Amino acid sequence: MAEKSFEDKTEKATPKKRQEARKKGEVAKSRELPSVAVLLASLIALTIFGSYMYTHIKTIMGLAFSLPILNDLNVPDFMAFAREMVFLFILTLCPLLIAIVVAAILSNIMQVGFMLSGESIKPKMSKLDPIKGFGRLFSKRSFMELLKSLLKLAIVGGVGYLTIKGEMKNLFLLGDMELNSIIAYILVTIFKLFVRCTLAMIFIVAIDYAFQKWDFEKRLRMSKKDVKDELKRTEGDPLIKSRIRSIQLQMARKRMMQDVPKADVVITNPTHLAVALMYDESVMNAPNLLAKGAGEIAKRIKDLAEKHDIPIVENKELARSLYSIVEIGQEIPAFLYQSVAEVLAYIYKLKTEGSGFRG
Repeated sequence: MAEKSFEDKTEKATPKKRQEARKKGEVAKSRELPSVAVLLASLIALTIFGSYMYTHIKTIMGLAFSLPILNDLNVPDFMAFAREMVFLFILTLCPLLIAIVVAAILSNIMQVGFMLSGESIKPKMSKLDPIKGFGRLFSKRSFMELLKSLLKLAIVGGVGYLTIKGEMKNLFLLGDMELNSIIAYILVTIFKLFVRCTLAMIFIVAIDYAFQKWDFEKRLRMSKKDVKDELKRTEGDPLIKSRIRSIQLQMARKRMMQDVPKADVVITNPTHLAVALMYDESVMNAPNLLAKGAGEIAKRIKDLAEKHDIPIVENKELARSLYSIVEIGQEIPAFLYQSVAEVLAYIYKLKTEGSGFRG
């Protein structure tokens, strides 16, 4: 059943699901990338500030070995000496620590952007479930982590072995060197080993990040039903939305029909379209469209116009233009002023002469 459910999830995750996963702290992230970034930053910091740190370490060691006999020191002098030593030690490590902190922060931001989420550290009873824990222990993810650890061990071990093997010929010469030369050689060898292991880890990071991205996308996949359900939750059930639109349209038509008796004229084309216009020069810059309709609605507009003795004028081109261009409640556009003015002038003339009119 679980396998069938997994196979049904063929759709890519929607933006909403990705956003919800991000809020929970679930992102495609390689844990190896920050580690390698920190190692590279440390290497760069040691290369640039190595001499600076070496000088300060020599100063600290000199001060430490020049410490007077404990019996000759009082507590205030000893505390002052301790503060100075701690300050010098922090000052010595500052370049290295700053490089490490900056690399750790940037490597995470580069992967997932700036993100703060406390969801992953919240206590959950499901994490204490031994059955689920046993399942996680033998999951594909755990197997990949084991494989990754073995690969790291093999690569780092292999690089270390090859590096030491290449230096074996120089080990026999250490007996003829001075102490400073021996220490310098050991430090150079360690640095070389450090650099090679770090570069080898980049290969592991590339594989791990690709896997994490693939695994994350697979876990986020949705079934067609999930996508439809989310769409319903986000935008509403299409049937309900359709019903709401229908009710809104009915209410709009009802309000529109209530305004028809206020019209000065109804213009038709003559059977398919009807447009009701009103003009009050004291409050309007131009005639307003009170109602419009086609087919059955046009017939109802004309019936209301006849019932309330509103003139009905047949003008096919004008009716078609008003119906397609002007929305209900809007003023007519300037290029139709002349045509509408002629109709209104004709209507006012008929009213002045006291004769009725039906187009």
